[in-house]
Amino acid sequence: MYDYVLAHNPPLNDAQRDIVELTHRVFPEAAVMQSAQEQGPLLALLVRLIGARQIVEVGTFTGFSALSMAQALPKDGTLLACDVSEEWTAYAREAWERAGVADRIQLRIAPALETLRALPAEPRIDLAYLDADKGGYISYWEELVPRLRPGGLIVADNVLYHGEVIDPAATGSALAIRAFNDHVAADQRMESVLLTVADGLTLARKR
Repeated sequence: MYDYVLAHNPPLNDAQRDIVELTHRVFPEAAVMQSAQEQGPLLALLVRLIGARQIVEVGTFTGFSALSMAQALPKDGTLLACDVSEEWTAYAREAWERAGVADRIQLRIAPALETLRALPAEPRIDLAYLDADKGGYISYWEELVPRLRPGGLIVADNVLYHGEVIDPAATGSALAIRAFNDHVAADQRMESVLLTVADGLTLARKR
């Protein structure tokens, strides 16, 4: 079924395919952190649907999702990529350069919360993608929502956390995601849907 889904979605381009394969080859145990293949075309479509020009990504890893979104940006668009790993993002930088979108991506190696808090307070972000440490999701959300323009989107990955969110005895990241999902559902500033895409994907639009 998964192969069928991929076959009926837009195919990955060469740059996307290269970084997916490289990640699985170089970081086989960590490759699960990479956004699912079907999410690349979906993120690109969302960028185009809302005419995004200013994107913030929290959690970049080896750069597949940032690459997918940056390729969908207009040439004057920018993507701020937040991560804490020089090792992983070194591969991302190379991929972005080869794909010709490095000039649209600003990579910040620092705790994401510090980076977000340093952003201007006015609501000018069009789209934000959360795919980092799950315990930080609520804090990232609270920094991003006020900075999101009306009609802008927050997309959060791993909101089903391998199905562990339904376990009443959930701990660690699964418990953090349970709390985040409840927080999002109760936030009247946003309208949101939780989708069974990959490991769970929440789309939330600012009212």
